[in-house]
Amino acid sequence: MNNKPKYYYSNRRHVIAGAVLALLFIFVVRLFYLQIMSDDYKKWADSNAFLRRTLYPSRGVIYDRNGKLLVYNQPSYDIMVIMREIVQFDTIDFCNTVGITKDFFDSRMAGIKSNSSYSPYISQMFMSQLSAVEYGVLQEKFYKFPGFYIRNRPLREYGCSNAANVLGNLGEVNRKDLEADDYYAPGDRSGRSGVERSYENILRGEKGVEILLRDAHGRVKGKYENGEHDIAPVSGKNITLSIDMELQAYGEMIMQNKPGAIVMIEPATGEVLCLVSSPSYDPGLLIGRQRGSNYLMLERDVQRPLLDRTIMGSYSPGSTFKPTQGLIFLQEGVVTKEKVYTCELGYPYLGGHPKCHPHYSPISLVPSLATSCNAYYCWGLHDMLDSRSRYGSVQEAFEVWKNYIVAQGFGYPLGVDLPGEQRGYIPNSSAYDKSHNGRWNSSSIISIAIGQGEINATPLQICNLAATIANRGFYIVPHVVSKIQDTEQEEIYRTRKYTGINEEYYGYIVEGMRMAVTSAGGTCGRMYLPNIDVCGKTGTVQNPHGRDHSACIAFAPMNNPKVAIVVYAENGGWGATVSVPVARLMLEKYFYGEIPAGDRWLEYQMQNWSTSPGSINYIKKAKEEENASDGEHEDEHVEVG
Repeated sequence: MNNKPKYYYSNRRHVIAGAVLALLFIFVVRLFYLQIMSDDYKKWADSNAFLRRTLYPSRGVIYDRNGKLLVYNQPSYDIMVIMREIVQFDTIDFCNTVGITKDFFDSRMAGIKSNSSYSPYISQMFMSQLSAVEYGVLQEKFYKFPGFYIRNRPLREYGCSNAANVLGNLGEVNRKDLEADDYYAPGDRSGRSGVERSYENILRGEKGVEILLRDAHGRVKGKYENGEHDIAPVSGKNITLSIDMELQAYGEMIMQNKPGAIVMIEPATGEVLCLVSSPSYDPGLLIGRQRGSNYLMLERDVQRPLLDRTIMGSYSPGSTFKPTQGLIFLQEGVVTKEKVYTCELGYPYLGGHPKCHPHYSPISLVPSLATSCNAYYCWGLHDMLDSRSRYGSVQEAFEVWKNYIVAQGFGYPLGVDLPGEQRGYIPNSSAYDKSHNGRWNSSSIISIAIGQGEINATPLQICNLAATIANRGFYIVPHVVSKIQDTEQEEIYRTRKYTGINEEYYGYIVEGMRMAVTSAGGTCGRMYLPNIDVCGKTGTVQNPHGRDHSACIAFAPMNNPKVAIVVYAENGGWGATVSVPVARLMLEKYFYGEIPAGDRWLEYQMQNWSTSPGSINYIKKAKEEENASDGEHEDEHVEVG
């Protein structure tokens, strides 16, 4: 006999009804998600009906300042795969056709599936940059390999083998690129260095799309609605560089076997005429399927050809820095043009250190630049930092000094339109407070008076100093792009930046730099050119790892200057040994278009000169310099003209 109450069965019916309603609700929600919210089925249906083919634009081409075509486009072909569409096929035949191994095929397919951006409905890159011949062989057999397609894309070609670090190169985008910009899809290429990177958005153009209709077997039947929904690609904009490629190529030739840099700037505009980083490499090595292996080879090279020394190399400027000191001392009233200091083959206040070479004494500002007297600038720094008649503390005085140095383009990136520019290093008073426990004066940091010690700068910054002196107190941020198709140049590359130092004082510095070229005791005598008033300044920079570095700056003509230059040769020895002759040749190439017959011997000598440790030049000159300094190793800079 059933003794359960009547309401018991009523409650059970409610529970069952509730469960049915809950299941029905879940079913409706899931159906809504699949049909409305999720696009998985839409992708599947669309992928059966349509093939959306990306149309890649022609990338903007690059010219030099004289209209020479430097970088252009050639057709290349990528093999793309849509995993959802693959059916069984002869993989051995496929591998033989495209020239790969079965192991490569298997690893590549596994790699595609493991990619975070993988989707079986979206085309993925299988193999890139087939040649026209390889494409022709594959095209005949494509019907055998369902799911594989060809994508036509332009490939970069180079019209010269120079300026690799300026021009840059393209490489496949990575995950960070994909997350940062939805323009890119897996397998796309973008600028990875040089102008190709800094002007990527200008050069790349805009992609188009072609929509093709397919039947139930996946065969393309033609354009969807006669192409009404297609979008044509928009070509990238062309760029004209300020670089003179003939000058660039000559600089790379003359700097072979000499690690270092040459920078030449047009002072009036800030346009960079050449950026020679030595050693360099052929930019053509980083195109095609061998890009990866070639890049690895360059990366492992102990000479570091991938390092753009012009903007990434950080060097002590040595005596090329002395003009900045003279300008500050003049502006702050520490010295006048007539004021003299004594030099006793070195800085007397510290017992002859830093050391100096023979010249008459006492000496004033203009001849101190011509002869590159170390003591003069040590005295000037002493009178500025240690005298309490001008500033309340050494820290206050040093900050004034530092701010003038920064205003002249040091301590921070200048803003050149290339990626990777380094800032160099100009210390502040806090850095010295920390390293000297708050107790320091000019004697503690005397090396900075002659551009050594903690001071570091890039060759671009040092050349910019020469351009600023040539302009008598201002510079325009150096840049390598002079024109962009249908686009106005950025204001930063048209605006003068003033140093805050009186133009009158620049006249004294110019006089000293001209005297360095023309006077009997000048350190730049080998830079003298008939009918062109060259102004110069040498630098011999202490190198704790070997022979000193050789450096010089110059500009010409003295009035209405057309060009400023820096040459920096690692392990080159005295400034007059390597840098001055190289600067002379570069100026002759610029002004005359060719090297005069009388200097062909110098061209041959510099072209074959090596500053690599172990070379005959290196050993011979190192011995000569050792004898010239009586075999005594100095911790400070020694300038020998």
